[in-house]
Amino acid sequence: MNLEKIENLLKDEPPYRLKQVEKALFKDFIGSWDEATVLPAGLRKKLEKEIPITFDFNAATSLKGNSIKVIIKLKDGLNVESVLMKHAGGRNTVCVSSQVGCPLGCIFCSTGKMGYVRDLNHYEIVGQVLFFSYYLKELFVSVKNSAPPGRYGTIKNIVFMGMGEPFLNYDNVVRAIRFLNDRDKFNIGARHISISTAGIPGKIKKFSQENLQVNLAVSLNSPDDKLRRKIMPVARKYPLKKIMDAVKIYIGRTNRRVMFEYIMIRDLNDSDILAGQLVKLLGSLLCFVNLIPYNGKEPGLEPSPRERIKKFRGILENGGITVTERFRFGKDINAACGQLIYKKTF
Repeated sequence: MNLEKIENLLKDEPPYRLKQVEKALFKDFIGSWDEATVLPAGLRKKLEKEIPITFDFNAATSLKGNSIKVIIKLKDGLNVESVLMKHAGGRNTVCVSSQVGCPLGCIFCSTGKMGYVRDLNHYEIVGQVLFFSYYLKELFVSVKNSAPPGRYGTIKNIVFMGMGEPFLNYDNVVRAIRFLNDRDKFNIGARHISISTAGIPGKIKKFSQENLQVNLAVSLNSPDDKLRRKIMPVARKYPLKKIMDAVKIYIGRTNRRVMFEYIMIRDLNDSDILAGQLVKLLGSLLCFVNLIPYNGKEPGLEPSPRERIKKFRGILENGGITVTERFRFGKDINAACGQLIYKKTF
């Protein structure tokens, strides 16, 4: 569905028409323009011809049924991947991509192996959320006579943790966030939106001035610059000191807690020594650490054993650091963290 064409198609219409169209699409999730009876018949016919409500996609569902990965074909023929994670009680999270590919080349991430192709515009980012909104609506309609109450619901959370580095597509990502947060559109609360960055200091500082109550996550993966450069080549340009200085400015301006993501890779970054260094690095910062067992398929990389993660976590907690652990979604369909990758499937 080509959302970019909407504003251009409505340029000769009264301004309120755009709001009516946006409500029909982003709040009512109409199946066809004929359902938007508030619009004149001629405009509905024009919209149906020029911007049909269709999606060109392939989807895969995990064996547990708690995650769905979709490959959406864009207007230029490129593909982008996105994931829906279904939580108990009808809470749904969409992991969106911000770029086709990624220029950073982190060793644990499949997307980085394909390199950078292009940025997504804000409509292409929003379109991923729109797809899953329609998906959930159709799913509910098909099972409503047998599904337990609350099993299916609307999208409550958005995480910018898919393909690409969000802060290297800063303007489109911020515009998409404001679009998703807009009460006249998706009305997703800012505090239910999270953006993950590998650590681009200038953009972290800029983001602190956006007046958005959005959650910030920094992909850290090592408290040691030399090791971090091995894991994340972007660290050659942005050492830890610059990143931590930017994070301190962000916390000072927003008073919001920052999440540090730490992918646990066996015998690489999971030692007791590194755990101790991490405690010293984070000190008394307003933050917490999210430990993520490595779940990719890169040669030579394995997830840290359960006992090693437990020990690493204990050192952090004894040092006064709050720790959480990421629940694994979609590993069997390559939809887990770091596994999204462009595919020529259409």
